Amino acid sequence: MFLKIKYFIGIVLLALIFSCQTAKHEQAAQGSEKLYIVCTTQMLGDLVSNITGDAAVVETLMGPGVDPHYYKATQGDLKKLEKADAIVYNGLHLEGKMQEVFEHLAKTKVVITATQNLPQGELIYTNEAEDGKSVDPHVWHDVELWTKVGATITANLNKAFSEQANNFTKNFESYSKKLSKTHKQIKSSINRIPKKQRILITSHDAFSYYGKQYGVEVNALQGISTVAEYGLRDIVELTAFIVEHNVKTVFVESSVSDKSIKAVVEGCAQNGHEIKIGGYLYSDAMGASDTKEGTYIGMIMHNTNFITEGLK
Repeated sequence: MFLKIKYFIGIVLLALIFSCQTAKHEQAAQGSEKLYIVCTTQMLGDLVSNITGDAAVVETLMGPGVDPHYYKATQGDLKKLEKADAIVYNGLHLEGKMQEVFEHLAKTKVVITATQNLPQGELIYTNEAEDGKSVDPHVWHDVELWTKVGATITANLNKAFSEQANNFTKNFESYSKKLSKTHKQIKSSINRIPKKQRILITSHDAFSYYGKQYGVEVNALQGISTVAEYGLRDIVELTAFIVEHNVKTVFVESSVSDKSIKAVVEGCAQNGHEIKIGGYLYSDAMGASDTKEGTYIGMIMHNTNFITEGLK
């Protein structure tokens, strides 16, 4: 019954969205007013803002501390989507059921799947799905991959709003230089950690791209989605791993309950192994808009600084 209700609500939402007028979109495309672009996550919102500059008003559906794996669209979200000149979403099923809505919206609106052009060989696959082909969607934790995402968004915006193409391209070229500098800073910071101590323990498996790119072994209690449940066996296995590798620090996440990691800390204590919580990492959401962590670069450097200090 619950699934039927959810399906009905989804159909209603789609019907409302498709009924929206396109006059505002046409005016924006002609350059008579700022574009209005809606993004799903803060990371995408920050990226799009850097690309569009003053040419667009950019809003995000999911704010600080919001877990996208559990997110459900609100009536307010619907209004934003109705008014949007363009919609940008991550893809790779990060947004769950909302992805189906975006795919339908693409028939009548400019809808950009940010990860659509990432090379298959650079994506991380897991065996969490029944078909064994689940893709890890947390690509923003690899700055080089995120730069490629930015290139895809820029190309799509240039195509949709050609009158702003030169502006968008220049903005992205400028921002990509900052991303390149950040990428090098992260590598330098991680290299200060002794190799045998580069083991990152978190609540859920959001940092595999970070680990792959920057040479850190990642282990987590939950899989790539926080929707997946964890049990006593998972706690016991992770505790054993921590004790065996003499890990001294674990981390909690800003958008995930710390209950799971605290259970691991207690499990380690019962095994005579002292371990501390090294602070909050930003995994699926950034910080508040008025903080450094409210920007993509500020967020990923916050994570790097905490990881470096915690694992040294």
